[in-house]
Amino acid sequence: MKKHEFYSRRQMLLLGTRTLAIMSSLWILPNVTRAENLIVNNKRITKITKSDQEWEKELSSQQYDVLREEGTERPFTSPLLKEHREGVFACAGCGLPLFRSDAKYDSGTGWPSFYQSIEGHVETKTDFKLVVPRTEYHCARCDGHQGHIFEDGPAPTGLRYCNNGVALKFVPESEEGEDRG
Repeated sequence: MKKHEFYSRRQMLLLGTRTLAIMSSLWILPNVTRAENLIVNNKRITKITKSDQEWEKELSSQQYDVLREEGTERPFTSPLLKEHREGVFACAGCGLPLFRSDAKYDSGTGWPSFYQSIEGHVETKTDFKLVVPRTEYHCARCDGHQGHIFEDGPAPTGLRYCNNGVALKFVPESEEGEDRG
């Protein structure tokens, strides 16, 4: 046997072992609840990750489709379109406040729309599902999909956070608790 053939087989064995280890961890990790800390404005947001089975138990089928599978609800179906009381709109998955009611406006699109999120409470990524890149946003605590950001909103930001109503819950000002992040 030539020396380079030995090393080649050895390298292949190591590569196979590493690949197996990585694949095993990918199978195991999604089934484990993990937490890490995110500091926003000197406040701690504890990141949470739950297994698909845990989310399925806690969410309705519509909420699961939107929050965990990045689905979209049908326009003009959310009761939150007509919500005009003072309070906050929080993630339906974990309760983290995402928008204040004074940032809500009627965009005419059929989904609850906001011109500004609570700083640090949403995270973004680029979405290519419709070929044209869009900015998708998620809850900073549980990574629940909320919607997309467009640059056709009102002043002062010019942004439109187009949110799936099923991904939110409204908390009236009189009921707002300490869960502000």
